[in-house]
Amino acid sequence: MTILAAVLAAALTRAEMIDRMRAAPVGAANGLVSVIGDCPKEMRREFQRPIARFADGVCRTLYGGEEPRRFDEPGIVIYIGDVQTNVTDVAVKERVSVTGTRYTQIRVPAPAYADLDRLRLEVARAFLLSVKGEKADDAAVVKALRAADPELRAADTEAELQDWLAGRPVEGDDEKFLSIMRTVQIPGRASTADVLRYASRLMLYSPSYHAPFCGRYDGCTFREAIDMAKSDPRVRIQAFLKVTDVVAFASGRGEALAAAATAYSDFLRALAVNKKGREELVGMLDEADARLDAAFDEARRREEGKSDEEGKED
Repeated sequence: MTILAAVLAAALTRAEMIDRMRAAPVGAANGLVSVIGDCPKEMRREFQRPIARFADGVCRTLYGGEEPRRFDEPGIVIYIGDVQTNVTDVAVKERVSVTGTRYTQIRVPAPAYADLDRLRLEVARAFLLSVKGEKADDAAVVKALRAADPELRAADTEAELQDWLAGRPVEGDDEKFLSIMRTVQIPGRASTADVLRYASRLMLYSPSYHAPFCGRYDGCTFREAIDMAKSDPRVRIQAFLKVTDVVAFASGRGEALAAAATAYSDFLRALAVNKKGREELVGMLDEADARLDAAFDEARRREEGKSDEEGKED
């Protein structure tokens, strides 16, 4: 390298350093997050705002329905480095600013290759420290993230409910889990477990335990009730009372399950009125069962990450 080339290279290096020093940070989450591009201009353009949006999303998820606080000084400062090889490191340190404010410094040396799961975890940990005043280990951070995400929270609640149903040790009493069974976990959506629990309710039960009902002491399925309703008025009464239950449990759980509930309620009303023939009642029940199967298939496809068209090909 000639002396002139060396001088030019040094000048370019100084220019780059000045450019980096003057580069404006990108704020996010109402001032809680600041993303600094300690890297060339083209890398800042590519990564600075996406990483700010990423951190903003993590923080707003953890806020849940709360109004985000406004920060005059950031509690989370993310530095984007200029490494362009496959370095996945995410380095974290607690710092104190010149004004005495404590903040978490997160360095991402190679933004194109950063471990996003680790970055999410560290941003969440820094959020809990700055906003909640909590020092959290990895397990506590993961728990907070899952509890704040509707999809993950519903999955965890369902897993806990299944443990309770199976008689495995859980935190909470029977009343808690009975309440969970009545609660819509994700508004406007039924899980496969929701549909299966709904199907388990499609029975008619005796109003008392001292007399047979449908020829036995426990209860009968809707299909068995078709033949019994003609001769046993108690079956017709229980069918009428069941209408409220089949509609209420489907409420808020999506259109597919609501359509099944409507079909079952129509069938139960017809059974209670006792004016339709057996063949017509069987047809109404078949239609309701088909709608319930469709609700289950829709939930299954969604949980398996399949589109409607893929599901139709199964």
